[in-house]
Amino acid sequence: MCHALLLFMGNAISGGGGGGGGGVGGGRKATESTRSDVSDLKMTTTSTAGAATAAAVSELTRDVERLKAAMDEKDRTVEQLARAVEDIRNMLENAASNQFILPSPQAPPHRLDKKKGVSGECSTSTEAPMPILKQSKPIKTKHLIKQALCKNQFLKNLNTNQISEIVDVMYTKDFEAGSYVIRKGDPGCCLYVADEGKLDVIQSGRVVDSIGPGEVFGEMAILYNCPRTASVRAVQDVKVWTLERVAYQQIMKTSAMRRFDERVGFLKSVPLMKDLNEEFLSKIADVLKEEFYPEGHYIIKQDTLGDKFYILSEGRVKVTKTNKGEDEEEEFGILEQGEFFGEVALLKKDKRTANVVAMHPGAECLTLDREPFVHFIGNLEELKNKKYTELPRKPSVQSPVEIKTKTFYPELFRVELTDFETVATIGVGGFGRVDLVCLKLDKNRSYAMKKLKKQHIVDMQQQEHVYNEKTILESCTSPFIGKLYQTYKDNRYVYMLMEACLGGEVWTLLRDRRCFDDNAACFVIACVVEALDYLHGADVVYRDLKPENLLLDQQGFVKLVDFGFAKRLQPRGKKTWTFCGTPEYVAPEVVLNKGHDRAVDFWALGILVYELLAGIPPFSGKDPMDIYNAILKGIGAVNFPRQMNKMTQGLVKQLCRGDPTERIGYQKGGIQDIRRHEWFKGFDWTGLRNKSIIPPIVPHINNPLDSSNFDIYPEDGDVPPDESSGWDAEF
Repeated sequence: MCHALLLFMGNAISGGGGGGGGGVGGGRKATESTRSDVSDLKMTTTSTAGAATAAAVSELTRDVERLKAAMDEKDRTVEQLARAVEDIRNMLENAASNQFILPSPQAPPHRLDKKKGVSGECSTSTEAPMPILKQSKPIKTKHLIKQALCKNQFLKNLNTNQISEIVDVMYTKDFEAGSYVIRKGDPGCCLYVADEGKLDVIQSGRVVDSIGPGEVFGEMAILYNCPRTASVRAVQDVKVWTLERVAYQQIMKTSAMRRFDERVGFLKSVPLMKDLNEEFLSKIADVLKEEFYPEGHYIIKQDTLGDKFYILSEGRVKVTKTNKGEDEEEEFGILEQGEFFGEVALLKKDKRTANVVAMHPGAECLTLDREPFVHFIGNLEELKNKKYTELPRKPSVQSPVEIKTKTFYPELFRVELTDFETVATIGVGGFGRVDLVCLKLDKNRSYAMKKLKKQHIVDMQQQEHVYNEKTILESCTSPFIGKLYQTYKDNRYVYMLMEACLGGEVWTLLRDRRCFDDNAACFVIACVVEALDYLHGADVVYRDLKPENLLLDQQGFVKLVDFGFAKRLQPRGKKTWTFCGTPEYVAPEVVLNKGHDRAVDFWALGILVYELLAGIPPFSGKDPMDIYNAILKGIGAVNFPRQMNKMTQGLVKQLCRGDPTERIGYQKGGIQDIRRHEWFKGFDWTGLRNKSIIPPIVPHINNPLDSSNFDIYPEDGDVPPDESSGWDAEF
């Protein structure tokens, strides 16, 4: 009988989970059920079977208690695991909201993947715009597309006129059920808005999302050419509206240039500014803000302190005055589009002598605050009296004259490509790799040989960028920029023979140390400031600042390398429009295709300060579009780590202002404002330039052929085809 009871209880415990529910909950139910059965059985055995059976039941009861205790212990374990899982989930969510990047489980501890640069096709402002045909659409369709664009996290940042122009040029495409609108891995050149039907988003063979009418997809392709990250397949017959990258970029460029030209034109009509040169007018045009005032709004009130200048860009305003002892206002006149008022505010703070009131249906003004104007450009009287034969901006170390002519290195005279042998690969990039090389007959000196695949350069339309790198580096003589000695070419590659900086990449040090202390970060940033000062003094914008492009020389001084995205902007004050840079480091004006200049380098400098001290950049995401949307939200939405004090945070925020004209380094005081910042208090700038100070990180280098400070890279098995179009004639 005892054997039967044990068998019965074993079955009850193993199967009492309510239809095989199992787990801790099932076990608990089994225990409670068993305890009830034992109680009933206890009464029966007491009355019929005697003391022996009662003893057996008591033993079984104790077994049940032990099982219950074990179940309780398991419950506690499960609760602890659940809390741990919840903690991990919260940590991941916080990491995502703080823009933290977690290393992959397969990677070494704290290792981060190298950030990769991206670039659109090169474009110049001198190119004649291609004609873009407008496509007629019903009002209902225009409304659907406009609503879709305005709901999109990225496109909602465009202004109303840009959205309208985009809607006008979009054209329709039809796809049958089962066909692919986008295939993963294919190059992308179009954005789509779904109009009719349903589409599935497919990744790794699984449907991960669906798209219906009024939704945007494929928007990354309008920024630059990149492989699609997922497939989109029509579930039903579908109709989509299509926007090509070339059309989007032309709309953004022409609208911004048109708006800029209008502003400069307005400024030229203002008597106070008519004698200013083109560069200063361009600067002032950058500082102007657009403000709308509804009908009846007092733009200026009599007897209030004036600190703002206005240019009427749309609508009309009336000028009125209230005389002493009178309640009613006397109207003096009406100002039309293109006229201005409040100009005295740029010269001095004074009380307004009249009212200016917006008329029906409202007025739009370009406004200029006195304080930002003086801070960014200077006092208007000073500008009017300035001798414009002088350069308005000079680098503090080298003269721009030094960057005009190619530097000659006699020790490499008549040295051919075949005279070098490869020691090791010390870097890999999108267009090729960098090898440590030496002369076969002289192994006491090493060089870095950068070789780029010609066919890939042509396929990605990057010839201009490669030539920019060559011509800019050939004439650079800054001690904080890697030297270019010579260039070569063959059927498959173009080559750049460069200075070998054997201390390795700042990125590698950052990866291994997790983050830098203030002293090391300050030194690295100071070296970069010197390099940028030299480049900006020669009207060169760098556009790819990041730890991966900073190398340590034998002494530990930092040098800027990889000038693939650098460009000389002439005449001074000109902007460029090509989307290029590293996603985590690009400035908002690049993301929005507004046109950019050297101010983007100051934004990137702020990102670099953050990354050196935090170990990760402030903006990140699972794909580049997430990064760009985070950038557009601004540095104010970023959480700073504890190791960054208020002073350092202040520098980052000053460098990463959304408005380029407000960034420290770009204003009236120039890059010297950065050197004077409290974060650099006590730093020996003269010692840095003279290389008389000891760097905080001195690399260990055994000999001129020592590549141990670089990662080990596999051999390149991808041999490119021959390319003989002749674009590389000057290499």
